[in-house]
Amino acid sequence: MSWNSFGHLLRFTTWGESHGPALGVVVDGCPPGLPLTEADIQPFLDKRRPGQSRFTTQRQEPDQVRILSGVFEGKTTGTPISLVIENVDQRSKDYGNIAEAYRPGHADWTYDTKYGFRDYRGGGRSSARETAARVAAGAIARKVLGESIRIRGYLVELGGDAIDRANFNDAAIDANPFFCPDPSAAERWAEALDAARKSGSSLGAVVEVVASGVPAGLGAPIYAKLDSDLACAMMTVNAVKGVEIGNGFEAARLRGEENADAMRLGPDGKPRFLSNNAGGILGGISTGQDVVVRMAIKPTSSILTPVPTVTRSGTETEVVTKGRHDPCVGIRAAPVAEAMMALVLADHLLLDRAQCGAVPRG
Repeated sequence: MSWNSFGHLLRFTTWGESHGPALGVVVDGCPPGLPLTEADIQPFLDKRRPGQSRFTTQRQEPDQVRILSGVFEGKTTGTPISLVIENVDQRSKDYGNIAEAYRPGHADWTYDTKYGFRDYRGGGRSSARETAARVAAGAIARKVLGESIRIRGYLVELGGDAIDRANFNDAAIDANPFFCPDPSAAERWAEALDAARKSGSSLGAVVEVVASGVPAGLGAPIYAKLDSDLACAMMTVNAVKGVEIGNGFEAARLRGEENADAMRLGPDGKPRFLSNNAGGILGGISTGQDVVVRMAIKPTSSILTPVPTVTRSGTETEVVTKGRHDPCVGIRAAPVAEAMMALVLADHLLLDRAQCGAVPRG
């Protein structure tokens, strides 16, 4: 199976399956001399870890990461960094009933059609379990970015119910199981997701991720646009069906003067923007404003409600997916979105340093 790597200069390759003995990632291109230990990576994995509330899968995985290479005496060496995360709570028997039946909305049929074979245990390589490796890689990318760039991911919509931006409270994001910045919305979401879970169904969500402190000048005008790489990165995340940068689709409903980010001179004599409809990127290059990305995540396909399907042998039937699944996979996608944002930004920071390191930007 090809195409398991992502990135230009900072490139990562994930490996492993949902019900295999372990999964992991190899990060290549990390600069030498950066301080790095397992303790730097673990907090981000803990945010994504399953089984932390009734609103996520009850699979109990500690997601303890081990560094196997690329670090010596607590610092990166410039060689490939290999990370491993063991799977300890697989229950492959839960998937016996879908060994022959394709789950609608899942990758079962497409994998079988492409490869002539599929790992039906939890979806194998198509499982969101793979994203744990990305989150670990994202922690390394944050080391490359440094502390001046802050990345924050959170849910802005669940089951069609959006937050009230007037109630946005950054401190609330880590105070509820939904990574929700609106406490009132979090209460409504709990009721909605409980109802969906008890009825054997699932809900979709919209995740927003914002990077602050991004310097101007990252990206390139044509085939390495910062926004195109970000869109690609987010679309690789399981269950994502749409990505927006800045105003996104709303921009198509505005007039030119409404959508344009007007400019004036700031106190330092440099241009400043009066709005950020572009999401911090113009012409594929960062403006110095917040980089804003949203991704739409479909409802979890593995549900207890019977759904019509067919089998490998061509028989029509119905399928019910047993086992432990997220009633809203979008919840744990917030830390994954942060990781992908960090990985793309770090990659472009290194690209910019290589090509334009001598360009004065004040």
